[in-house]
Amino acid sequence: MTDIPDVRPAEAMEAVNGSAPAMVVDVRTRAEWAYVGIVDLSAASTQPVLIEWQTFPDMTVDPAFGDALAHACPDKETALYFLCRSGARSLAAAREMAGRGYAKVFNIADGFEGPPDELGHRGHVAGWKAEGLPWRQS
Repeated sequence: MTDIPDVRPAEAMEAVNGSAPAMVVDVRTRAEWAYVGIVDLSAASTQPVLIEWQTFPDMTVDPAFGDALAHACPDKETALYFLCRSGARSLAAAREMAGRGYAKVFNIADGFEGPPDELGHRGHVAGWKAEGLPWRQS
């Protein structure tokens, strides 16, 4: 059990489309955004907040992450839905922001691509892409 609630990707999309302030915070790396894709929230007239939790290639936690997100979202009552590839990095980032006083933090279960399928490919079993939610590649 975790101190941060998991939500399905569709729940995060629904929240962003709702009337209460909500943001998707994608904590993957720049390489993942560029080559794998990002969520498309244009139907909600917004875009995800893109801030790396860990920096590629050494994957060390970025010590400026919390300050960067606090700058992007100064309202600590905004619901923050954290996303990574599979749900692990996003959980760590959500815990960081909960520790900074953000009241509504959620981890998007299975992340953008979810676990690998029987052939070792991601994006087909669970996660944002597998749920058929909008996304795009650059």
